[in-house]
Amino acid sequence: MIPPFRAKSTLEQWRIFQAVVDYGGYAQAASQLNKSQSSLNHAVSKLQGLLGVQLLEVKGRKAYLTPIGEVMLRRSKLLSQNIQELEVLAASLEQGWEPKLSVSCDAVQSKAPVIKALKAFLPDSRGTRIELLDNVLGGSDEAIYDHSVDMVITPILPQGVLGEKFGTVTMLPVVQRNHPLAKIAASVSINEVVQHLQLVVRDTGSHPHLDRGWLRAEQRWTFSGFSQVLEVLNQGLGFAWLPDHIVAPYLEDESLVELNILGGAAKTLVTYLVICRPEQLGPAGQHFAKILLQCSKQR
Repeated sequence: MIPPFRAKSTLEQWRIFQAVVDYGGYAQAASQLNKSQSSLNHAVSKLQGLLGVQLLEVKGRKAYLTPIGEVMLRRSKLLSQNIQELEVLAASLEQGWEPKLSVSCDAVQSKAPVIKALKAFLPDSRGTRIELLDNVLGGSDEAIYDHSVDMVITPILPQGVLGEKFGTVTMLPVVQRNHPLAKIAASVSINEVVQHLQLVVRDTGSHPHLDRGWLRAEQRWTFSGFSQVLEVLNQGLGFAWLPDHIVAPYLEDESLVELNILGGAAKTLVTYLVICRPEQLGPAGQHFAKILLQCSKQR
């Protein structure tokens, strides 16, 4: 059995070494650390002796890094940062700060405000890991009911569930510009549209809601995400209802066309942020939920 590694140096020695470099010399570092200059000299000398390398050269009253010292300084600062983060994490966990947060986001919702919230949360995260999951329709419902995640962004509030408005999404009926439906100059009826192949995204619930998601066409192809639907759609196959934030660039370059359906077919959805168990959400979750709502209102 390999004997366990035992460090020769101490974290305090590395911190003193860093301070001497950062403050430009032993005297300056001693003043900032409220220690004697001789104790700092001794600590760095002992560190160099233990390692068998020279980290600093003193010229006049100033200490200069050797090439080896430059490498060791960078690595030691990472070590100090990791120790600091570890201590902060321990204190945070003791205060109830969650080590992990799980967020389910329905596929119709744009990820832009969520990513913005993640970026804003990172400096305050204290090591909390974020798990971001995609769900569709029934999958979002189940995530709320079975409490498998901490919070859910969904366009449909299940009965008896409360949520705060997160955003709006408009689902648009679209086809590729060379599709037969795109060639019809006048408005088309929904009965005419559903005679064609419909491309849909799979309901991720264990018991899919076939009456939700615009599933009127007899011939349907089902995919795991909107990106796959787009790829097939752009080949001139079928029609689909797609979120406006996804389809916008394709409508702009006219590779896709919005169908003009009699009576109107675009549907605007309100999305909500649902906290699955508000009474059990800790400080990290509360902070992240607040940031999510703030970012959802920004444009």
